[in-house]
Amino acid sequence: MRLAIPARTKTLLVLCITLVLAPAVLFSDEGFYGVWVKLSEGNDLSKYWTTSGNWKVEDNVIRLEPRAGEKGWERYDAYLWLTDKEYKDFQADFEYMLEKGGNSGFYFHVGDRKNPVARGIEVQISDSAGDDKLTDHTSGGVIPGVAPSKNAARPAGEWNRFAITCKAGKLTIVLNGQTVNEVDLTQKPLNDRPETGSVGFQDHGLPLRLRNVRIRPF
Repeated sequence: MRLAIPARTKTLLVLCITLVLAPAVLFSDEGFYGVWVKLSEGNDLSKYWTTSGNWKVEDNVIRLEPRAGEKGWERYDAYLWLTDKEYKDFQADFEYMLEKGGNSGFYFHVGDRKNPVARGIEVQISDSAGDDKLTDHTSGGVIPGVAPSKNAARPAGEWNRFAITCKAGKLTIVLNGQTVNEVDLTQKPLNDRPETGSVGFQDHGLPLRLRNVRIRPF
């Protein structure tokens, strides 16, 4: 004989099962997922970031507007650095917008903020939409030395979205919903880079917009 279960009771049962299983969302075969930290909300950049560059956050959008005379990428203190926080295994998710010819980069495992190019890893952010040749300077490339498998960048003036996962020495980069790079960080040319370190964005002396920036540790 089958018992008739009232609709309200079914709802309560579903709710109870959901609450019991909720921890499984945080614990999986991949390990513990930390809480997302939203890094571009509000109008106070100093809450999470430090920089000498002309970065500002307004209406949940981080804007870089280089000052007169600011150019190039060797002004490392002008990069946008997460304050006093280092990451080893993490997920980062953000959207970016560039102007024509724009260039920046997402840095991680930076062991020395005074020399992030030599003492860190960069995921390239560039106005590369439509480029046929793939290099480590194509958006989604990893500097040094790893070109993406495809060019998934949207044109200048449009929002692009990166989802970047670093876990147990493996780096996976998804750009606009497409996996464009999978890199073993324990192998050349990246095996001499630090395994943990600072996170930040490059000031290349060119305008940049960032929104929905968030990160969480494993």
